[in-house]
Amino acid sequence: MAELDDKTYLDIQDLCEKGDSLVDQENFSLAIENYWKAFDLVPEPKTDWDAVTWILTAIGDANFIGNDFQAGVDNLSTAMHCPGGIDNPFIHMRLGQCQFEVGNLDRAADELTRAFAIEGDEIFSEDDPKYLEFLKTRIDTSSINKNS
Repeated sequence: MAELDDKTYLDIQDLCEKGDSLVDQENFSLAIENYWKAFDLVPEPKTDWDAVTWILTAIGDANFIGNDFQAGVDNLSTAMHCPGGIDNPFIHMRLGQCQFEVGNLDRAADELTRAFAIEGDEIFSEDDPKYLEFLKTRIDTSSINKNS
């Protein structure tokens, strides 16, 4: 796979770091604006680039934290189609949480199960326990061994 040129990579990294700082300050709209600027710097086809995976994940995470759950579903679903997305337990967890919040409980259970299968229950440790509790109503979590 091709590499981004150094200037583009550094510009993307800088915009994402600004976005991360703004998320920490709970300024989600400005954070997301920075992430989208970073996204715009990635060449077409965008879904071929690793950078887009983490940019869309950052946007989806900001959507989730900022309670814009449908946007989270949209952005995280797109991240799944980018390099490494399908194997990323954090993306599955956040997508499942967003699906849960918009009422798509079957999709939520599917995504949360994938996150759990990859990372176990510790991936849920920093979030509201309701997501893991919901998952336990859908699957027997004691029967799934996480990958070592």
